Amino acid sequence: MTEKLILYTNPMSRGRIARWMLEETGADYDTRIIRYDGEMHAPAYLAINPMGKVPAIVHGGKTVTECAAICAYLADAFPEAGLAPKPDERADYYRWLFFAAGPVEAAVANRSLGIDIPEDKKRMVGYGDFDLTRKVLISAIADRPFVCGDRFTAADVYVGAQVTWGVQFGSIPPSPEMVAYSERVCARDAYKRASAKDDAAAAELA
Repeated sequence: MTEKLILYTNPMSRGRIARWMLEETGADYDTRIIRYDGEMHAPAYLAINPMGKVPAIVHGGKTVTECAAICAYLADAFPEAGLAPKPDERADYYRWLFFAAGPVEAAVANRSLGIDIPEDKKRMVGYGDFDLTRKVLISAIADRPFVCGDRFTAADVYVGAQVTWGVQFGSIPPSPEMVAYSERVCARDAYKRASAKDDAAAAELA
């Protein structure tokens, strides 16, 4: 693939996850900031992501959307970065990457919206209830540095973002394990570079 990778994002969005992942890969990429004031639902951007949301990446003429998918795709597309799982890491990698993208994302969103799932309806949602989801999330990082063990992978970009935002904004009541994990992933140079770039972009939009 010779075409330069393009990141479509907004600094006040989950696009920060994709930016962080790109910085971890060391890939050369261009950034297109998509504004919320109509641009995100304009025909030009809807042709890239019909959902009208960011992030999205275009690489070699192919489009990838959804943060977890972007993380997994980039780990495979840039194997030299060492972010894809080794054979013995695959189970934990996929389990926790998609646990964070599914049950955790839904549980946190519903809690933030004040939606309380009735006891007799918990089987209908993919996470049961918030407290259980939080407990299981903590178990993924309680006894190891990263979700696959001693080695940081693309799964930690997504899980790390969810945990860090939960700690920072109070959307997930923090535990000592969550705080320690967030501190580990946020100490990475790629995270710091990505945050600086997004903070600068946000200042320009203000």
